[in-house]
Amino acid sequence: MLKYQQRFQYILVDEYQDTNLVQYNIIRTLAARHENITVVGDDSQSIYAFRGANIQNILNFRRDYEDHALFKLEQNYRSTKNIVGAANSLIDKNKDQIKKTIWTQNDEGERIRVHRALSDNEEGAFTAHSIFETKMHRQVPNKGFAILYRTNAQSRSMEEALRKLNIPYRIYGGLSFYQRKEIKDLLAYFRLTCNPQDEEALKRIINYPARGIGQTTIEKLMVAAAEAKTSIWQLLHEHLADLGFHAGTRKSVADFVLSIESYRTMLQTHSAYALAEHIARTSGLLKELLTDRTPEGVSRHENIQELLNGIKEFSDAGEGTDTPRTLPDFLIDVALLTDADNDDPADNDRVSLMTVHAAKGLEFPYVHIVGLEEDLFPNQMAVNSRADLEEERRLFYVALTRAEKRATLSYAMSRYKWGNLTSAEPSRFIDEIDPQYLEMPSENDRLWTQPGTRDRTTRTPPWANPGQNLFDDERSSKPVYGRETNAPGIGKAVPGKHVAPTRRNMDAPPGPRAAPAATPKNLKRITGSGAPLEATSSLGSETPDLAEGMTVEHERFGKGKVIKIEGRAPDLKATVFFPSAGQKQLLLRFAKLTVVEG
Repeated sequence: MLKYQQRFQYILVDEYQDTNLVQYNIIRTLAARHENITVVGDDSQSIYAFRGANIQNILNFRRDYEDHALFKLEQNYRSTKNIVGAANSLIDKNKDQIKKTIWTQNDEGERIRVHRALSDNEEGAFTAHSIFETKMHRQVPNKGFAILYRTNAQSRSMEEALRKLNIPYRIYGGLSFYQRKEIKDLLAYFRLTCNPQDEEALKRIINYPARGIGQTTIEKLMVAAAEAKTSIWQLLHEHLADLGFHAGTRKSVADFVLSIESYRTMLQTHSAYALAEHIARTSGLLKELLTDRTPEGVSRHENIQELLNGIKEFSDAGEGTDTPRTLPDFLIDVALLTDADNDDPADNDRVSLMTVHAAKGLEFPYVHIVGLEEDLFPNQMAVNSRADLEEERRLFYVALTRAEKRATLSYAMSRYKWGNLTSAEPSRFIDEIDPQYLEMPSENDRLWTQPGTRDRTTRTPPWANPGQNLFDDERSSKPVYGRETNAPGIGKAVPGKHVAPTRRNMDAPPGPRAAPAATPKNLKRITGSGAPLEATSSLGSETPDLAEGMTVEHERFGKGKVIKIEGRAPDLKATVFFPSAGQKQLLLRFAKLTVVEG
């Protein structure tokens, strides 16, 4: 060690607030001979205690080196005065800190807007519509926006809302919610339950959680199915005893087949949530995740909880209707969300979604900090310790100071937790910001609700003031969240009308119109001109007025969701996901499809 003490006469350390105990001891030992050491850091941004970082390293530097000089770099070059002032008033509540007052020469800027939503899904819808409106009015690219949240599981409602408005996004430092392994595993159970011929789903979960069915067994099944020219499921269901497996493997496979068969008997008798929760619990998947108490394991368990929460809200939205929502209906609803293969990885003009931890060091003109509720942000595990609570406060400080021009805070009044709708309280951090920097919702303000959603309380529609734009400061000091517009996703989709960009043959002349026919209440015939056609006849040369995202019905495959439309008339093709049959590519002039309302 003496050799290195002599060799390194001057030592410089960056991000000193993130060093752990081992790093601290190494630095102290290296600098012991000359004590020529310079450290740079911001104690207000020490947020990695879960990785071992110790904020006391930077707080105690002056005690460790009595002959020190302290230089405070207090000018902020990024944010507006309102954002800087709000951040100062927040972090001032921490006891363990090096006192400093951040200032900026930037413009005053907008006050920080605080929004309350009825639920987490409506919070996501508000955030997506706010981004859409700002893009349109201020000509801001997608990459100018960031959505920050405390836990990875919170991305679900944000992703779904952005997809419904066709706003491209990217998860920074992680995977999209529906691309995470634990989510794909549970969805594979759902898919196999609805469609036993889905061999991709079967191979994914036949040995997850582990049940003694190894890769060699799976390969033998694939070979045997190919030789018999049948599906793996058919082979397992009818010819298991003829496959030559030893007793242990045969029992494991038989138990797996029996469990899937038992789930299938519940498809039409149980709601989407009741069956989904039963599958998650009895398959052993929840137990498997619960045994992993690492931060990553806890995050995976939270993701499953969030998926079930989404299914519960989906099921509840169908209560009181003639057709309760089942698991196949849910798979249709999320078909577009799970089809991420069409995203262009080279397209960098996307809204950024990330946890606050991942956002450290980044900056964006417009930042939405969502889920600001007690027991969520601050996290429920941090509220019983002053040191932990102060770290949560520093985490919020980091989130707030990512914004350059505008910061928007939002929270939900209710949130699903393991299938139960629970009330939520606004985060204490909102109250800790000096009110002069905030634009708070008053008790008389209307609750924003996603256009077209089921109205669970008496509320004024968001387009009650159609002449007023969102965040139009020249018209009003208070925003109107949402208005009647031609923006995609705003208002209820009408079957046969565009709800998403679609490829159509604009030059093709309209074909002959068929006479109107009796149509079931919830169906509308697909035509290029809006006139109804008989669903049992070929569409001929008509160009279907069909759009991505629509729910359709096929006389053989049942209900499904349109994933993609491509080609030109008369050879226009649609890729449709059917829970009972998987993904199919259909030539529309022969497909005999009908659009399903709602």
